Amino acid sequence: MSSKKSKVVIPADKLALYDKLVASYPAIERKGVTMPYTSHNGHMFSMLTKEGVLGIRLSREDREAFLENYESGPFRNYGAVMREYVRVPEDLLRNTDELTPYLGMSFEYIKSLKPKPTKKPSKAKG
Repeated sequence: MSSKKSKVVIPADKLALYDKLVASYPAIERKGVTMPYTSHNGHMFSMLTKEGVLGIRLSREDREAFLENYESGPFRNYGAVMREYVRVPEDLLRNTDELTPYLGMSFEYIKSLKPKPTKKPSKAKG
């Protein structure tokens, strides 16, 4: 028997919904294979867990409004609460038209943050 780790497979329907959501914004590119996510200037702003739960990063004001509207609670990944993220309820994930503006708010919020420095390997030779 093989000793390889089992490959994490995100539920196909949830991945398709996430891809549809991200495709609604041509300026946003989905990244990641085993953990799909979006990022800009070194800041992640959405991610889909292995269980197919979507988290979106929002500004404090947008996050408070989202939590009031959807009562979804904090977003957890690997047991840790992800600061600034909200957990997207499954019924909202299925409603791309209603969810799309929140992805836009998230993208705008991330664009307002200072870019993180890139980590390029040093290959200088003397």
